[in-house]
Amino acid sequence: MKILVTGAKGMVGTSLVNNLKNVRDGKNRLRPDIKIEEIFEYDIDSTLDELEKYCQQADFVFNLAGVNRPENTEDFMNTNFGFASQLLELLKKYNNKAPVMLSSSVQASLCGRFGKSEYGISKKSGEDLFFKYGEENNVKVAVYRFPNLMGPSRPNYNSAVSTFCWAIANDEEYTVNDRSVEIEYLYIDDLIEGMLDLLEGKEKHCEYDGVEAVSEDNGKFCYVPVTHKVTLGEIIDLLTEFKNQPKTFVMPKIPFGSFAYKLYSLYLTYLPKEQFIFPLKMNIDDRGSFTELIHTADCGQVSVNISKPGITKGQHWHNSKWELFIVVSGHALIQQRNIKTNEFVEFEVSGEKLEAIYMVPGWTHSIKNISETENLVTIMTCNENFDPNRPDTFFEMV
Repeated sequence: MKILVTGAKGMVGTSLVNNLKNVRDGKNRLRPDIKIEEIFEYDIDSTLDELEKYCQQADFVFNLAGVNRPENTEDFMNTNFGFASQLLELLKKYNNKAPVMLSSSVQASLCGRFGKSEYGISKKSGEDLFFKYGEENNVKVAVYRFPNLMGPSRPNYNSAVSTFCWAIANDEEYTVNDRSVEIEYLYIDDLIEGMLDLLEGKEKHCEYDGVEAVSEDNGKFCYVPVTHKVTLGEIIDLLTEFKNQPKTFVMPKIPFGSFAYKLYSLYLTYLPKEQFIFPLKMNIDDRGSFTELIHTADCGQVSVNISKPGITKGQHWHNSKWELFIVVSGHALIQQRNIKTNEFVEFEVSGEKLEAIYMVPGWTHSIKNISETENLVTIMTCNENFDPNRPDTFFEMV
């Protein structure tokens, strides 16, 4: 399959091309049914001759080309509608029946919340043109009315969330007029998965209002099913937590697939390079060091403990707190005793064979570096963040 992507250097185009290459080169093995021979990348710096050649050979066309912030409002129609007309005429010229996808917008719905706009009108005209082309030439046409897109793009342009990410990451000023305003976002990775679904013939169909269709026949438009509705206030609050994470070590709840998960990934793309690294507080004494790596909002913390040769640490027990010790370097003896029954257990572990050992509530425990020459390095996880006002830690020798 030879695929033409117009607008290949835009936010969506760049991501789509990169992921199509992953499929083509066998790096993405989750789409074995998609066989890609060549990817044609067309953008504003391409030539008409190149477009004509691509339209002769393409087996599938993604039309992502368009403008949403032109200098003159008439450029909406000249560019969005004009290029679409040119593209379809070239496909017809060479009798190319390749399926075509059109990137449209929810603003094309003139009865929607956005009301009439030159941008929306140009998108609606493009939709009508593509549907007519499909009917007259017996070609599959997939028109997507995308909501607000969320992905790496330049700030202060057409994406509020990108502007907020950039401003907060770089300590720049920003304005939120109404925190309660709710916006529907489509994340770039979800959009790309929708496009790969389209290549496999697994696209979702709906009516113009976004209601899922019972079948392809009664669903004029296509849509990507995973979107997120969030308020501006929720976005700002999450970004503020992300900004403070290197200072607090607290990672907010970011479950896989959630809006927060996607926003955090996007936020990191706007970090200044000097903020890729940040210091950790090492608590150092004659025995070695103890450093908290990360706190989570609901799953406790992760730390690294370094013990010098011959040093024993611990000698305490907990009521409800539990830990996992994982020796990643060195040689250790871990001992535990039940404070009620005096049952005893010990484990000799080393970094040569990674094992995780529970420090069970009600069992006093210790960890000793039994090497004479090398430091002992242990990753320690705990089910709660340390609270000095409620330490739940009580000294008792094993």
